[in-house]
Amino acid sequence: MDTFLIDGRLFKSMVTNGAIQLRNNIDRINELNVFPVPDGDTGSNMSATMTAGAKSVATSDEASIGVIAKTIARGMLMGARGNSGVILSQLFSGLANGLKGVNEADTVTFSKALRAGVEQAYAAVINPVEGTMLTVSREGADRVLSLCPKQKKFEPLFEAYMVELEASLERTPDLLPILKEVGVIDSGGAGYIEIVRGMSDAIQGKILADAVDTAQKGSGSAAQAPRPQSILNHEAFKDDGNYGYCTEFIMQIAKVDEFSQKDFVEMINPLGNSIVCVQDDNILKVHIHTETPGDVLNLGQRFGFFINLKIENMTVQHTEVVLHEPTHEASTEDQPCDCGHDHKTASTPRIKKKYAIIAVVNGDGLKETFVEMGCDFIIEGGQTMNPSIEDFVKACDAIEADAVIIIPNNKNVLLSAETAAKIIENKKVYVLPAKTIAQGYASLTMFDATQTAVKNLADMNAHILHVKTGEVTYAIRDSVNNGVSIKKNDFIGIFDGEIVSCEQDRLSVAVKMIEQMLDAKSEIVTVMYGSEVQEKEVELLVAAIENISQAEVETIAGGQDIYSYIVSVE
Repeated sequence: MDTFLIDGRLFKSMVTNGAIQLRNNIDRINELNVFPVPDGDTGSNMSATMTAGAKSVATSDEASIGVIAKTIARGMLMGARGNSGVILSQLFSGLANGLKGVNEADTVTFSKALRAGVEQAYAAVINPVEGTMLTVSREGADRVLSLCPKQKKFEPLFEAYMVELEASLERTPDLLPILKEVGVIDSGGAGYIEIVRGMSDAIQGKILADAVDTAQKGSGSAAQAPRPQSILNHEAFKDDGNYGYCTEFIMQIAKVDEFSQKDFVEMINPLGNSIVCVQDDNILKVHIHTETPGDVLNLGQRFGFFINLKIENMTVQHTEVVLHEPTHEASTEDQPCDCGHDHKTASTPRIKKKYAIIAVVNGDGLKETFVEMGCDFIIEGGQTMNPSIEDFVKACDAIEADAVIIIPNNKNVLLSAETAAKIIENKKVYVLPAKTIAQGYASLTMFDATQTAVKNLADMNAHILHVKTGEVTYAIRDSVNNGVSIKKNDFIGIFDGEIVSCEQDRLSVAVKMIEQMLDAKSEIVTVMYGSEVQEKEVELLVAAIENISQAEVETIAGGQDIYSYIVSVE
């Protein structure tokens, strides 16, 4: 079969095929990490991003490639996770811009659009690094651009494209020394090749599947989260002509381990009826018909702070405005309320704040700590669970504030946060370039609600420049990094992005790492320990630190996954 033109339907098949091909190879891509640690980011992030693009056109029968490409690009942008996902979304966004107004693309038009995608991806990265997906995509696009004037058929053009992409990928270790030292090729470039391989197969009529499975391995998606628990009390109001107030609110629980959903319902039960109480981790949603809404709110405020709230006088009016946060779908246990409101689709006015802080955090203890430090909204995520751009957009929408400061707490989340900030138009959004939990935690000590957002951002940013970060995790394969020989299952100490200690004993690794972090100016050491670390081990670590330094030592039961210890030295 000879293909001279690509229309919207074929391009949809190409993208869907590319998403499936990448998903089928997700584990191999994840294993190409420079650090032999269990983060699994690149393959998972790129797969989630491609899947978002494919899902956006799953039911479309649009014939124009320009229209379908724009829809796919938008879906990928909102679903982009991590640096690799954002860069990938920009490759397709630039491609869509190059196809704008085109119904059917020939090889020349398509090749120029590929090059436009490369240019947009490079522009999206402040300091582009060669030897990465950027290089692979650029050299591949340049190759097809040189062939397309004479090559009118897409089948041989994509064959040449694949040859150049694979050759470019093999050259990445020569451009990025760390790849050569570790003995791997660039994972982002490898992921991009799988996408193009799937697209090429679609051109040849090799369709891998009819639909893309939306469940992503290791993506940390909401679909894998525990189902929210719901408690309902649907006693009808007495027909006495006094309807009371329909009171609804969403609140963030400050200390989840000390909060009982059942006990809370028993507390508010005497105050009204038609009670709906849904808890989803540290988020509590409440609906109640009551004569005394203030009493209900006072009880709620004992356990946290309000994200949204709505009080409506049902005696005066029966409008259909009810609180229901758009980022959480209603539990299937929810039942229609006798107030007649649509709890699934309506929205509500929210209390406006001067400032709001959003942070990306993993681990119950760390989430509680960040809330106590002043964060208004926590996005569950971090290593292996990079939130999407859409997650940031929805979080900003969920909070009414004049200004929002996002704290990514992970270098692989930073670009997604920055991209989200650029596309949010209804409020000022700032991103603090905190690349670690340690930096984000330290920055919150500098926040001053009496100052402007710009002044706060400047002070917080200046402070994190003096924060040293240490992390202890484990190796998932044999490797050599920064001159350190690593065996599978060894514990690894990482100081400001470099592996500095490696042994089978976790405590020893942590002590040696912290020794390198400390100096005569060190004043505070904060140890955040993970879910699998016992308090006895923490006590031994604290004693070891106090034996070698006069710095004050603080500990936090972070409960985080992946990293046994996250250490901040100031």
